[in-house]
Amino acid sequence: MSIRHDTSFAMETLRQAPVLVTGAAGFIGFHLARRLLEAGCRVIGFDNLNSYYDVALKEARLARLRQFPAFDFTRGDIADGEAVRLSFDAHRPGFVAHLAAQAGVRHSLKAPQDYVSANLVGFFNIIENSRAFNVRHLVYASSSSVYGANARQPWSVSDGADHPLSLYAATKKSNELVAHAYSHLHKLPTTGLRFFTVYGPWGRPDMALFLFIRAILAGEPIDVYNHGRMKRDFTYIDDIVEGVARTLAQPATPDPAWSGEAPDPGSSAAPWRIYNIGNNEPVALLDMIAMLERALGREAKKNFLPMQPGDVPSTFADIDALEQAVGFRPATPLDEGIGRFVAWYRDYYQV
Repeated sequence: MSIRHDTSFAMETLRQAPVLVTGAAGFIGFHLARRLLEAGCRVIGFDNLNSYYDVALKEARLARLRQFPAFDFTRGDIADGEAVRLSFDAHRPGFVAHLAAQAGVRHSLKAPQDYVSANLVGFFNIIENSRAFNVRHLVYASSSSVYGANARQPWSVSDGADHPLSLYAATKKSNELVAHAYSHLHKLPTTGLRFFTVYGPWGRPDMALFLFIRAILAGEPIDVYNHGRMKRDFTYIDDIVEGVARTLAQPATPDPAWSGEAPDPGSSAAPWRIYNIGNNEPVALLDMIAMLERALGREAKKNFLPMQPGDVPSTFADIDALEQAVGFRPATPLDEGIGRFVAWYRDYYQV
């Protein structure tokens, strides 16, 4: 029997059981929850609305989700094991999209305990309850940062990723390893998605594009690290959501070709998978800034700075495995995505 690789099939599958979306007030979680709700799915949102960035923005996202009768929200911390268990027990989700985490490479240098709590303890609570409540598929957010010191690009899931350059990256790699153990021991289908520089409307205020727009409109200089010699595989939020939804609807299965004598880091004899979701087209940071200047109709004042600790000069996703598995490749051109982001920003902040 052939596997259907289309959005309608994914949504048809996800309408069969409640979908738990952790981090539902966050950037990607909000967009995924809204997409599922628009397709008629039942969504359980879980978020602690912490103050890592503007809580009002998170509340505004939630207000839009609450307009859907099929949305049920719990304010709780994923590091609180009892709160997580009670949510699973009350709602019995069939699918889990675990997007809650402490984000940010630079913040991990200042507040490492936040990453241990959210990304290690919190991940354990989600995966343990996914096992206990027989979830059909757990999909969780990993990150392109796990590739760390890998110099050969594009980065493939079949490449090793054992040299992280930040604690944030190390916690995401840890999630992948713990997921493999659970998939092997308990036959829990799990899939980790390594996101590449996600941007778009309702984005995180600590991300470069958001910071740049705010500074340029205020006439303030923008910080350009590594003296502008950076490249990023910018990925538009709608592409990310499409990839997550299709993956969530297709539970991971054992790879019959996998061999312990020549182990593929991206698959397994257990129901475990790893995929990259990126635009597969790195763009130079200075080119991105030029696109942003055109969209805003203003020139940026640039403050050139050296490379920051924990950062990497370039990211570039090999997405062949994702396309083969779910029939989808992100393809939104950066200038088009930036135009949409700028339009949202001006409307939301009335500038």
